[in-house]
Amino acid sequence: MDLHPYYPLLARTPLLRGMRPDELNTLLDCFAPRVRRYARDEILLLTGYETQEVGILLEGSITAVKSTPDGASVAITHMRPGGLFGDVLSGSSQKSPVTVMATTSCLALYLPYQKIIRPCAKLHSAHLQLMQNLVLTISDKYFALDRRVELLICKSLRARISLWLLDEAHRVGSDTFTTPLTRAGLAEYLNCDRSALSRELSRMQHDGLIETWRSSFKLLDKDRLKNV
Repeated sequence: MDLHPYYPLLARTPLLRGMRPDELNTLLDCFAPRVRRYARDEILLLTGYETQEVGILLEGSITAVKSTPDGASVAITHMRPGGLFGDVLSGSSQKSPVTVMATTSCLALYLPYQKIIRPCAKLHSAHLQLMQNLVLTISDKYFALDRRVELLICKSLRARISLWLLDEAHRVGSDTFTTPLTRAGLAEYLNCDRSALSRELSRMQHDGLIETWRSSFKLLDKDRLKNV
């Protein structure tokens, strides 16, 4: 598959950040990555299985879900194009604690982990940058997980919603944004009932905190959201 159309996206991913087209050519020639397309709801990685590959999402969206002892499931993270998965797990002997599934039709590229940590004899400069990026990526994921835990332990649903809204606005750099999550998907991510989420969003809109329509949001009073 010709990956050149995806080079701008790949160069923005945490793992390949800042790579020039010629450097991407060198790395992909060495790694010979596999690429696979998935239908909506198809599983990319199943709980209880190992992986020796680092996945990069090229198209669509995916969600990592963790099962709870009572049989329910909690969405741990949601990824869009450029998202990275399997990077922490592939360097471990542990089995996956989460299931990664497609929330839309998607396309993923897989890099063999062993080839990432064991450069070829030519020791390309791009490969050294890749390994440095991998360490930074794993570190960033630790802090992202800490932020996720902070969201889940919020005492009220409004506090959870507010924290999520503020994080999304910061991520996209705008107080107005659209999420690929459906209401059901967002409810799962926030670990709440869908009807309770809809009611609370309506109340927040009535209180002048936000404007919302389907999957679009506009933050009207960030100071009040920060102090919920």
